[in-house]
Amino acid sequence: MASPHTGSLNESVELLRVETNLFNLYIQGKPFHPTVESLQLHRTTEAKWVAAGLQVTTLSKSFTIERISMFNPELRELTEWQTGDLSFPIFFETQTYELVVEKKEDLALTFYHENVYLRQAVKPLGKTILSGLLNFQNEVGLTELELRLNGLPVFQLELEIFPSKIDYKQDYQMILHDVNQQIYNLSFDFLRKTYNLTGVTETRNQSLTEFFTILQHVFDQLVQAVERINASPHSKLERENRVVETARVKKAGRENIVYLTKRPQHLVQDKKLGFIPLNNELFYPNYVLETKRHVNYDTMENRFVRWVLLRISLKLKHLKMRLTENNRLQDPLLAKRLNSMQMQLQRLLKLDFLNVGEMRQLSISLVLQMAPGYREVYRNYLMLMKGLSIQSDLFRLSMKDLAQLYEYWCFLKIHDLLSRKYELLKQDIIKVNRTGVFVTLDKSQHARMVYRNPKNGEIFTLYYNALPKGDHSETLGQKPDNVLTLKKNESAAEYKYIFDAKYRLNPAYEGTSYYEKYKMPGPEEDDINTMHRYRDAIVYTDKQSFELERSMFGAYVLFPYHNEEQFREHRFYKSIQLINVGAFPFLPNSTKLMEDFLDEIILDSPEKAYERSTRPRGTKEYYRNKLTGKNVLVGSLREVSQLDDALRYGFYHVPLENISDHTLLTQLEYVALYQSRNQFLARGDVGVNWYGKIVNWRVVRRKEITERPARRGTEEKLYVKFTVDGWVKREKPIVPGGRGIYSLLYTSKYIFDRAFEIAELKLDTDEDLTVWREQRRLGAIKVELDHEQVDLASRVLGVSLRE
Repeated sequence: MASPHTGSLNESVELLRVETNLFNLYIQGKPFHPTVESLQLHRTTEAKWVAAGLQVTTLSKSFTIERISMFNPELRELTEWQTGDLSFPIFFETQTYELVVEKKEDLALTFYHENVYLRQAVKPLGKTILSGLLNFQNEVGLTELELRLNGLPVFQLELEIFPSKIDYKQDYQMILHDVNQQIYNLSFDFLRKTYNLTGVTETRNQSLTEFFTILQHVFDQLVQAVERINASPHSKLERENRVVETARVKKAGRENIVYLTKRPQHLVQDKKLGFIPLNNELFYPNYVLETKRHVNYDTMENRFVRWVLLRISLKLKHLKMRLTENNRLQDPLLAKRLNSMQMQLQRLLKLDFLNVGEMRQLSISLVLQMAPGYREVYRNYLMLMKGLSIQSDLFRLSMKDLAQLYEYWCFLKIHDLLSRKYELLKQDIIKVNRTGVFVTLDKSQHARMVYRNPKNGEIFTLYYNALPKGDHSETLGQKPDNVLTLKKNESAAEYKYIFDAKYRLNPAYEGTSYYEKYKMPGPEEDDINTMHRYRDAIVYTDKQSFELERSMFGAYVLFPYHNEEQFREHRFYKSIQLINVGAFPFLPNSTKLMEDFLDEIILDSPEKAYERSTRPRGTKEYYRNKLTGKNVLVGSLREVSQLDDALRYGFYHVPLENISDHTLLTQLEYVALYQSRNQFLARGDVGVNWYGKIVNWRVVRRKEITERPARRGTEEKLYVKFTVDGWVKREKPIVPGGRGIYSLLYTSKYIFDRAFEIAELKLDTDEDLTVWREQRRLGAIKVELDHEQVDLASRVLGVSLRE
């Protein structure tokens, strides 16, 4: 990574000078930010600086601007600037700038900024100087510096503060869009699901500012929806009957029968032209009813669309009047936006299908809920008329703290990645009360999103700013930003992962120790140490044993960086596979590493999830013995009556000669019964249905097993008789799957409890077990053996998903 500018360019220079008839204003500071230069942020595709906002306004006729000069980073000098000229990004977050106002007369000038700390930083020095140091911290975007004379605003300077770690025009704007879109989607989804409970009543407490904030998000969608309706509006077909002379009728319907029956005066007697027989005479009508059908757009749905547009237009009119009365409509862009919206609404109201009557009542028809265009208008209506009450600082127009915004975005983006593939069951970000819909996402609040995996029904939960129930620290309080809790079907334990948003980036300048260690930008080392602390300090108390258990299986930093492919080679990314602590670059359009990892841990088997975490020394040997130990004997049955006797008397017997290794008898804890297709197909219960815990076993002569008579010639043969402590029937049998058991086989209780087909009972190597555990979470497993009889097979040929 190249070094940033050095020498004089890293020293403070004059960045902006505004000369007026009554005072001069100077801002001095560093023209470049080292991280911005290192990462080449705020450049166009042609590597040129993007345009920055700059506006100088006098609010009093006694003040006139004589000259404005601004630092040009391309020429690297102060140049004259006029309204309309290109401005450059020279003001950055977290950098300090010196503001000096030199008065030419003894004026009672004071400095004002909406941030109280910045306001207090600028103080008078003698009678002619106002001076102070300004540091915008993590606030980015447009900011207004104001000078007041006797308490009234007389001068306003609008600057644009740029981020130092992310690109302003790409990343920052997309983060804002993502946050707004996710909150909007959650709000509408909440309203749609709870409509029948809450009703659709306009909140009386909704302010015009809140209304306009929401309208800006939905206005373009609303216009497009109405134009789409205009292409194919909903209508009704009406019939109109009118009395005309018979000679002028083109088509007469059956309704004339009733009409003429009641009006015989329209019948004329005529033997030649008559065709209606009556009292042995013939008549024809001189007047009949003619029915015409025409399309009528005056439907309840179209009245509703017109009503929505009129309500929006009226509210915009009130908003404009309020701003004009208070002399607050000084922003030309805002005035232009309001006028544009009103013109668009007037254009839409003149569409033919909206030439309808007044809406007297509203019933939610299928057209409003499902028809293209209408459903979008109805959705936007719900958002606008229910009111989005800004309870947190998430949507405040003055909210510019980028570190806080990045934290919100990380949580909402993780939710977005999960909600694309999994069903959202529950959320508490969006709530409702009598005043409208509330966004509760706040640094001081907790949030929780609950999802369900539609493939296997597993439930998992994403927490914001809170630990799952039962988790705590026995030393100091720990409060990570985001915790994902996974509940696996095959395990009673919960697998928890921390994703902590850190708006910090080390650009790895050449010559620094960070560059010597890692050779590329990455998260700060302190943040990685925080992840180690989170993982080790947060514990869970077992309710039965009251023992403390470490509950976090992994902890990861989310930090602002784009180059995902480069970061794959970073030590802090590779450490995730080694110790499950590390970092992910996380920005708009740079979420693939994070998305892939979420897919991995959700698809992990409980064993794989456990193996990701760092375990005490000796754990691997312990679990290898536990998973591969042969403690279950699965024996075949020769006859149907053998099953009945075994179940009745609680035993199973097998020839001793069938047990090649007699030391296995001391390891066996369970015995299971295999019912072959040849013997049990007629009963419909083939496979392994029954198993029992061994309480005793003995080697005896066959004649000593009196519960079941011996066959001729086998009385003196040695058998092993297993006595069980009651038989247990499996909820789902282990099916043959086209294979069988000739005599008996051995397996572990772990595999026995999870197997679907008897071929799976043959798995015993670490490699086969690992593949089997991961594949079976994706669907049914097919185990290939070198023999049809599982116990006679010598090796496993492969493990794969069934097609």
